[in-house]
Amino acid sequence: MILDIYKDALEYSAKDWKTLVILGVMCFFSFLLLPIFLITGYNYRVIENAVHGIINGRDPLPGFEDLIDMFVDGIKVVIVQIAYLLVPCIVFIIFALIASQLADFASVAIMVIGCLITFVLVVIACLMNQMGICHMAYNEGAFTKAFAISEIKKVVDDIGWFKCIATYLGLIIITVVISAVVTSIIYAIFMVFGISGAVLGADPSGIFILGLLFNSAITMFIVGPYLSIFNSRSIGLLYTMQI
Repeated sequence: MILDIYKDALEYSAKDWKTLVILGVMCFFSFLLLPIFLITGYNYRVIENAVHGIINGRDPLPGFEDLIDMFVDGIKVVIVQIAYLLVPCIVFIIFALIASQLADFASVAIMVIGCLITFVLVVIACLMNQMGICHMAYNEGAFTKAFAISEIKKVVDDIGWFKCIATYLGLIIITVVISAVVTSIIYAIFMVFGISGAVLGADPSGIFILGLLFNSAITMFIVGPYLSIFNSRSIGLLYTMQI
């Protein structure tokens, strides 16, 4: 079932390359901050389609109409993400403050324990956060549903904690592998050009810089948006496993 989710999401994310470019342009202007909420809002729409769809269905990619609504959805998602990460952050700060009042071994021991507890809380918070966003999307965007802890926990219980964590680990691995493969291929091509130019007596530095710029462009306008949609689609489909 998890492999079916990955297969669906990989195919779904490549349905419309123009959408990837549009998201890439938004990413390019993300230093203005406002486009970040539009990107997040679009990913929310992907999740919304997924939680109301089925694996290997014929769901189309969301459009870019109603940008104001998409922007508002993006703000809601960011607030949810921040809220869920507050607890691990507060716990870490508490342990850091306690450790700062101790000395030597006791301080180190407290920090190690604090880091381990914080790590566990971060994993739980990230999982609950993503399922919370899916739960909000499934319930017609009701913001309070993102914090309905008992309902969200039941969703995760029904899916299975191990299956949820395994799916997330798989997403991380796939994301890293795709990014690494694309980057390696591009660098390999431009390295061949650079070496060939050097053999012919040309300065290869310009080719290497061009390769760096080309790789950055491909990552921003194609790979990044593709992986963003892939992850959002996968998370939404994971949520449907308990329905």
